[in-house]
Amino acid sequence: MIPKVEFHFDFGSPNAYFVHKVIPAIEQRTGASFTYVPILLGGVFKLTNNQPPMLAFKDVKNKQEYQRLEVMRFLKKHKLAAFKWNPHFPVNTVQIMRGAVAAEMDGTAKKYIDAVFASMWERETKMDDPGAIKAALDAAGLDGGRALARIQEQDVKDKLLKNTEGSVARGTFGAPTFYVGDEIFFGKDRLRDVEEEIEAQKAR
Repeated sequence: MIPKVEFHFDFGSPNAYFVHKVIPAIEQRTGASFTYVPILLGGVFKLTNNQPPMLAFKDVKNKQEYQRLEVMRFLKKHKLAAFKWNPHFPVNTVQIMRGAVAAEMDGTAKKYIDAVFASMWERETKMDDPGAIKAALDAAGLDGGRALARIQEQDVKDKLLKNTEGSVARGTFGAPTFYVGDEIFFGKDRLRDVEEEIEAQKAR
């Protein structure tokens, strides 16, 4: 039986974008379908006493340089030529993460997620600016005005909070995080392990 696979993500993580671009190939090879779970990374950090790598490792000699090298290798391996480092990084993602929750409720999650990831990490858009958010969604054939209205609704806010707290309760401390059944994996570099675990659970 194909296991349940979850991808817990925040648009503000470039590694989550990388994973998003690679997931379709894993789904094709394994037959598994990844469920996208929007979480607020800032909330995760607060709940776990964690901090972004750019802060956690800023004083570690050679660490930042190695991380940049690792990113370049990943981009080359997976032919992710469209990636551009967002000049507005770090971006406050609370609006677009609430938008992801609303899109899930409204049945437009896939289109919304594709559009926002592309705007963040291919088009260098300032995705914490309401005008930029609306324009990006309208350009993708979505209703940007409706999305901005929806993210102010209490049920949307509550669902993102519930997702974030529930993810941390399961073991999440950052993004991207994966769950294959009850097995947790963290980071883009665990994609091979995720795929192997999917196959192992299928075989059982």
